[in-house]
Amino acid sequence: MEPAKPRAFPPAEAGALLTVVTLVGLGVGTLAGWALGSLGAGLIVGAVVGLPAGVLAVVRRYRGYFA
Repeated sequence: MEPAKPRAFPPAEAGALLTVVTLVGLGVGTLAGWALGSLGAGLIVGAVVGLPAGVLAVVRRYRGYFA
Protein backbone atom coordinates (compact mmCIF):
# COMPACT_ATOMS: atom_id res chain seq x y z
CA MET A 1 0.00 0.00 0.00
CA GLU A 2 1.41 3.36 -1.03
CA PRO A 3 1.45 6.31 1.37
CA ALA A 4 -1.05 9.06 0.69
CA LYS A 5 0.17 11.95 -1.41
CA PRO A 6 0.73 15.15 0.56
CA ARG A 7 -2.08 17.64 0.23
CA ALA A 8 -1.40 20.87 -1.64
CA PHE A 9 -1.19 24.05 0.45
CA PRO A 10 -4.74 25.41 0.97
CA PRO A 11 -4.47 29.22 0.70
CA ALA A 12 -8.20 29.83 1.29
CA GLU A 13 -8.09 27.80 4.49
CA ALA A 14 -5.00 29.66 5.69
CA GLY A 15 -6.60 33.01 4.86
CA ALA A 16 -9.76 32.09 6.76
CA LEU A 17 -7.72 31.06 9.80
CA LEU A 18 -5.74 34.30 9.67
CA THR A 19 -8.94 36.35 9.38
CA VAL A 20 -10.75 34.57 12.20
CA VAL A 21 -7.88 34.75 14.68
CA THR A 22 -7.21 38.40 13.83
CA LEU A 23 -10.88 39.33 14.23
CA VAL A 24 -11.08 37.49 17.55
CA GLY A 25 -8.09 39.50 18.75
CA LEU A 26 -9.73 42.72 17.57
CA GLY A 27 -12.98 41.78 19.28
CA VAL A 28 -11.34 40.92 22.59
CA GLY A 29 -9.29 44.12 22.51
CA THR A 30 -12.35 46.20 21.66
CA LEU A 31 -14.39 44.63 24.46
CA ALA A 32 -11.57 45.17 26.93
CA GLY A 33 -11.20 48.78 25.80
CA TRP A 34 -14.93 49.35 26.06
CA ALA A 35 -14.98 47.87 29.57
CA LEU A 36 -12.08 50.12 30.59
CA GLY A 37 -13.61 53.22 28.99
CA SER A 38 -11.42 53.60 25.90
CA LEU A 39 -12.88 51.88 22.88
CA GLY A 40 -10.30 53.25 20.42
CA ALA A 41 -7.32 52.19 22.48
CA GLY A 42 -8.80 48.72 22.90
CA LEU A 43 -9.27 48.44 19.15
CA ILE A 44 -5.66 49.41 18.52
CA VAL A 45 -4.35 47.00 21.15
CA GLY A 46 -6.57 44.27 19.71
CA ALA A 47 -5.11 44.86 16.25
CA VAL A 48 -1.54 44.92 17.55
CA VAL A 49 -2.08 41.61 19.37
CA GLY A 50 -4.53 40.00 16.92
CA LEU A 51 -2.55 40.25 13.71
CA PRO A 52 0.63 38.58 15.00
CA ALA A 53 -1.54 35.97 16.72
CA GLY A 54 -3.22 35.25 13.38
CA VAL A 55 0.10 34.91 11.58
CA LEU A 56 1.41 32.65 14.35
CA ALA A 57 -1.72 30.47 14.11
CA VAL A 58 -1.25 30.04 10.36
CA VAL A 59 2.46 29.27 10.70
CA ARG A 60 1.82 26.71 13.44
CA ARG A 61 -1.09 25.08 11.57
CA TYR A 62 0.73 24.84 8.23
CA ARG A 63 4.27 24.36 9.50
CA GLY A 64 4.89 21.36 7.26
CA TYR A 65 4.10 23.32 4.11
CA PHE A 66 6.74 25.97 4.84
CA ALA A 67 9.64 23.57 5.43
